[in-house]
Amino acid sequence: MTCTLCPRRCGVDRTKSRGVCQSGEALRIARAALHFWEEPCLVGEGGSGAIFFTGCNLGCVYCQNRQISRGEGGVPVSAERLLEICDSLIARGAVNINLVTAGHFIPQIVSAFRQKKPAVPVVYNSGGYESVEALRLLDGLVDIYLPDMKYSDRAAASAFSHAADYPEVARQAIEEMFRQTGRAVYDEKGLLRRGTWVRHLVLPGHLENTYGVIDWFSSRFPHGEAGFSLMSQFTPNGDTPQFPELCRRLTREEYDKAVGYLYLCGVEDGFVQELSSAREEYTPAFDGTGVTP
Repeated sequence: MTCTLCPRRCGVDRTKSRGVCQSGEALRIARAALHFWEEPCLVGEGGSGAIFFTGCNLGCVYCQNRQISRGEGGVPVSAERLLEICDSLIARGAVNINLVTAGHFIPQIVSAFRQKKPAVPVVYNSGGYESVEALRLLDGLVDIYLPDMKYSDRAAASAFSHAADYPEVARQAIEEMFRQTGRAVYDEKGLLRRGTWVRHLVLPGHLENTYGVIDWFSSRFPHGEAGFSLMSQFTPNGDTPQFPELCRRLTREEYDKAVGYLYLCGVEDGFVQELSSAREEYTPAFDGTGVTP
C-alpha cells in the first residue's frame, strides 16, 4: 500500500521499504520520559510525558534531533506497548502525553488511542508540515496541538527543508488543528488542557522569515485564542556548512529585534525563550529510555 500520509506523498510501500520520512510501517520510539523543557503551561510540577518517535518528513539541515529524525535508532513497539508507555508516564506524574514528531505514524497511534485514550491531555508535537486529511484522523484523540511554524519564506523553506510549499501547507495544517481544539483552555494551575500553541525558531540571518511568521500569527489569532512561543535555541550542527549564516548562533541584536517585533505586533499569549537556551545539553539522550519494559 503506497503512503500518501504527509504532504510529500512519496508513494512508498512502507511495509517493504522506508518513505521520505525514513520510516517503515512499525512504530519506532527513541525515548519516553518526563520532560521539563517545554513551555511552563505544558510542564507543571510533574513534567510532560514526552515520547520521541524516530523519523521525520522534513529533514531540516539544522535539525537538533537529527540522530533520530533521519530514522536511525529507536525501538519498534506495538500499539499495546505504546499504551503501556503512556500509562507508565502518567503513573510517574506526567501532566500530559506528548507525541513528538509522530505524523508518519498517525494510523498506528489512532488505532492505539481508539482502544484506550490516555487519561491526561494528549499533545501532538509537530514540525508543522502535515496534511489536513491525516490530521482529521486525530480529531477527538488530540487535546493540544504544538506545531512549529518554521517558515513564511518559501526560499528558506526550500533551501533548509526541501519544502518550498511549507508556508502554505503549515498554515492550512494549523487552521485544521485550531478547528479541532478551539480556543485555548487552562486549568486552575495554569496548565494548558486544550488548544493550539504555535512555535517558531528564529534562524540566524533570517529575521524577515521570522517577521512574516509573526505577521501571520498576529493577524490570524486574536488575543486568547492560541499561544505563540518565540524560540532562540538554534544550535549549529554538522549539516549546515553550505549555509554560512547557519554556522553560528543567534546574536543578541537579532533576537532582540525578533522579540521587539513580536511585542510590536501585539502578541501577548505566549512565551519568549531566553537566548541562553541555545545549548546542546537541551537535546535529550535518544537511548531507548522508557521504551522497553
